[in-house]
Amino acid sequence: MPSTLQSIDPRTGERGASFDAVDVAAVAPAAEAAAVAARQPALADDARRADGLRRIADRLEARADEIVAVGGGETGLPEGRLRGELVRTTVQLRAFADFVVSGEHLGAIIDLPDPDAKPAPRPDLRRVLVPVGPVAVFGASNFPLAFSTVGGDTAAALAAGCPVVVKGHPSHPATGTLVASIAAAALADAGLPDGTFAHLLSGENEVGGALVDHPAIEAVAFTGSFRGGSALVERAARRGRPVPVYAEMGSLNPMVVTQGALRHGGHDIVSALAGSIATFAGQMCTKPGLVFVPSGAAGDAFARELADELAGREAEAMLSESIHAGFTAGLDRLGDVERLTPVLDADGDGFHHAPAAFRVRAGELAASPGVAEEIFGPAGVVVVYDSLDEIPALLEALGGQLTVTIHAADDEASALEPVVAAATRLAGRVLFGGVPTGVAVTWAMTHGGPWPATSAAGTTSVGLTAIERFQRPVTYQSAPQSLLPPALRDGNPLGIPRRVNGTLTRS
Repeated sequence: MPSTLQSIDPRTGERGASFDAVDVAAVAPAAEAAAVAARQPALADDARRADGLRRIADRLEARADEIVAVGGGETGLPEGRLRGELVRTTVQLRAFADFVVSGEHLGAIIDLPDPDAKPAPRPDLRRVLVPVGPVAVFGASNFPLAFSTVGGDTAAALAAGCPVVVKGHPSHPATGTLVASIAAAALADAGLPDGTFAHLLSGENEVGGALVDHPAIEAVAFTGSFRGGSALVERAARRGRPVPVYAEMGSLNPMVVTQGALRHGGHDIVSALAGSIATFAGQMCTKPGLVFVPSGAAGDAFARELADELAGREAEAMLSESIHAGFTAGLDRLGDVERLTPVLDADGDGFHHAPAAFRVRAGELAASPGVAEEIFGPAGVVVVYDSLDEIPALLEALGGQLTVTIHAADDEASALEPVVAAATRLAGRVLFGGVPTGVAVTWAMTHGGPWPATSAAGTTSVGLTAIERFQRPVTYQSAPQSLLPPALRDGNPLGIPRRVNGTLTRS
């Protein structure tokens, strides 16, 4: 029997509208419809898919006021943040549309036959990327627009030519339902087949599990906790025919601050760091959770100033009751780690929490296991080190991360080489200065990293190359022209970029 989900305003705890939630019985029809859609010529039409993506973007913009109002009422996120997130959503939808129209997403490669090739004669080989098939997308709690119903995973999968079945996040049922209805209508008006997009609103793990299990699903995309993401990875591996899970599972995002950086601008680093920890109640997957600072007077002053900055900020609403509970449990796991900010009661009704700062010596990390676990919310731990030589081993002990940020002076470059090498082994993005919160939707962006930050270190969930998660290569050998995909035929009828005998050309 289907249950209901209620929209809850985390600022007040007040309950809003109720929405019907699906049960396991809804999974098979959605997945099977997606499997049928995956074989339809209309979905293989690049121009039609691009039109569908642009129509979604246009209609989201046309209803921006409504979307922002609904989203604010069940996430507690401020209007400015939601409007910015909506812009991000439309930008990435249109960027993928442009990419598809260019034909570059096909990755066409042709190696013409060469009887004199060494070590053996080479046949005619032609390679192209094709969609993997239906994709299950699990919406994120902390980005109700840009990483959820029609966020980056959905945009990338649709751009690749894959039907998408979204498991809507139970923390924002109103936003997800509204955005899904807009997307479904836009794709239908673009002439894309039934089953191209489906939205299954549910708070039940069984529904998500059944979606991963369904034999029509060829890939899974997830943004959320390590617990949730690793469970999906294990479940997908147990299928009779395993499928890849592209799970982004959070990160400590360590920041390294050197003596030189403190001499040249410690105050500015503190201000940026405090904002990164506290803004939007710290509910960002790239929030810096650990900050390595040198021992001594300058490092002590940095820690005190950070604590003062955070203590001066108001408590903000967290996204949901469960996230608030998880955050307080994370603080409890720190045990007797030195706290730099006062313990404050929750601010009024709803799910608020004030920012918190802690301090521990690097040598005590192993004895404080809670410090090396992500605390999703407005908290940061200052880790005091004695020598920069300690940093590479400290970083690598943390495991895979989405980001590592380094603040240093120009004259410390040579001493930083081992630190940069460790960061490169550890993270998908290495920053020099600034803070990691804020992930640009660009060609060069990597939003990923080794386990446990993600389940697929060779991929990104942000940027145009995110499409590659939902494609696979096929090579045709000595195929007749009439049976080749148009992208691989002589004369280049599509006029797209191709690599022929190693040379990039449009011929």
